[in-house]
Amino acid sequence: MRWLDKMERRFGRYAIPNLMYYIIILYALGFVVQVVSPELYYQYLALDAAAILRGEVWRIFTFIIQPPTGSFIFIFFSLYLYYMIGKMLEYQWGAFRFNMYFFSGLILHVLVCLAIYLVTGYNMSYGTMYLNMSLFFAFAALFPDVQFLLFFIIPIKCKYLGYANGLYFIITIVAGFIVPIGTPTWRSLIEFGILATPANSVAALVSFLNFIIFFLAMRRSRFSPKDLKRRRTYGKKVKAAAARSNRHRCAVCGRTEKDGEELEFRFCSKCAGNYEYCQDHLFTHEHRK
Repeated sequence: MRWLDKMERRFGRYAIPNLMYYIIILYALGFVVQVVSPELYYQYLALDAAAILRGEVWRIFTFIIQPPTGSFIFIFFSLYLYYMIGKMLEYQWGAFRFNMYFFSGLILHVLVCLAIYLVTGYNMSYGTMYLNMSLFFAFAALFPDVQFLLFFIIPIKCKYLGYANGLYFIITIVAGFIVPIGTPTWRSLIEFGILATPANSVAALVSFLNFIIFFLAMRRSRFSPKDLKRRRTYGKKVKAAAARSNRHRCAVCGRTEKDGEELEFRFCSKCAGNYEYCQDHLFTHEHRK
């Protein structure tokens, strides 16, 4: 997408490398808060439109610390899983685009929460559950053949978990608007782990739209784990070659080796002409004919 290329060319230097590492630290902090004082998050930190408009503007940022699980048993597995997903997405897209995907989801949550309250007076409180699930959507779309061990025993490909994830989103979105709270159907959904409320429906819809708008619009190709290993090996060779040269400039973002010692550059053999790209754009740029 050209608008993303233009934004990256202008603001790419401000992207946070290894963003998911810092997010995981915040999740760990949120887990500690949840253990020490379970009500503290919802009373003072959660995304709450009425509280924000009363002056508690820190909630716009602090709601992000909600951990993906409250279980002592699964918290370490969850944090590792989301760290791996975030790192793989950043490796695939580059730091700037991954930053955009994650923060656009956060901003959409805040804007929708405030808009619904201002228009309808209905106050919805949001966490990060569906935002995290949207990360898994992107991961499943990029790496459909990666295998996970379901219940630590059954091997299953990521794409099938993605389908299940999508079905969960659809049921949550639809049921939250049409199933009355407190009915037998509503209680049955809870037994399957689906909390069908308008707030959850909106949060799921916002996260799903973020995935659709941002990810599908980029139209990037998919890479298998073998391709990732090849790219990592290739990246090491590029880094060694870049160390012997002092005149590089990325044809997409315009960065040179002077913008950071960690930057790597390489010419693209599929572009017509001598166009050089940094490691963030070597595999994601549009080939020039």
